[in-house]
Amino acid sequence: MDKKILVTGGTGMVGKYLQQILPEAKYIGSKDCDLTDVKQVDELWGDYKPTNVIHLGAKVGGIVENLNSPAEFYNINTIMNTNVLSMSHKHDVDRFTGILSTCMYPDVVETYPMTENDIHLGAPSFANFSYGFTKRSLSVGIEAYNRQYNRQYNYLIPCNLYGEYDHFDDPEKCHFITALIRKIIDANNSGQRGIELFGTGKPLRQFMHASDLARTIKIVIEHDIIESFNVASPEENSIGEMAEITLKALNFDLEINYNTEKPDGQYRKTVSCDRMLSLIKGFEFTKLEDGVIRVYDEVVKKYGWL
Repeated sequence: MDKKILVTGGTGMVGKYLQQILPEAKYIGSKDCDLTDVKQVDELWGDYKPTNVIHLGAKVGGIVENLNSPAEFYNINTIMNTNVLSMSHKHDVDRFTGILSTCMYPDVVETYPMTENDIHLGAPSFANFSYGFTKRSLSVGIEAYNRQYNRQYNYLIPCNLYGEYDHFDDPEKCHFITALIRKIIDANNSGQRGIELFGTGKPLRQFMHASDLARTIKIVIEHDIIESFNVASPEENSIGEMAEITLKALNFDLEINYNTEKPDGQYRKTVSCDRMLSLIKGFEFTKLEDGVIRVYDEVVKKYGWL
């Protein structure tokens, strides 16, 4: 059977990478369908009749926005997830893959890295409480449809992403590495001696180029993988180390200053990629330095900031 693939959030960062390697899919953004309107979702699913749905769509934001607008994050993401999942079942979608986030994992556990079995061992970090719970809730919904209706739906849990298609022009929406590169460029252009980072620089993170997630999604579709798993580079760095790696990769000599009056966010959310690598043998992640250079080159090319 030929696959008809529908990708929500298809105009976002991961969606744009996916378009390059999976051009036959239908990609929809907020202008194409309001996923909080169940009638629109019902009509689109009925008209297109997808066999596969990749659910990337979500309301996202940084720590400050998550702390200031938790109800908004909760309402929008819960409604979108419910509509997309329920309409996929109604229209007999064969494979549904929800793209979640390591924000759904517990704030603190006894043993790291966390595995897929640790999801419900505690509440998500307060910094991403509502967003994290909506992602966790979607995983529960997927498991519920599998149990009650014998569906073969799954989810992927990526770590912190970065890439060339991030929101360079909106510091409130862009991911950490993108924001970091912009800070470096701005400091260089204005003659500053250093850059400022929020918090202590001590929190630990796994960073992955968004194209790696796109490649994983394509493999899941092509090989009908129905298991759910983390998608994360095994490399772990502190925020401070990541800033040093980025400065070195881009050949900038700037001081790093920490604004400890700003929140750190979750201290550690390191996850295991063992299950992923057992399913997708030989997968190679983009090297951090190479990915940073790619993003930097794109920023300079697109905006001419240097």
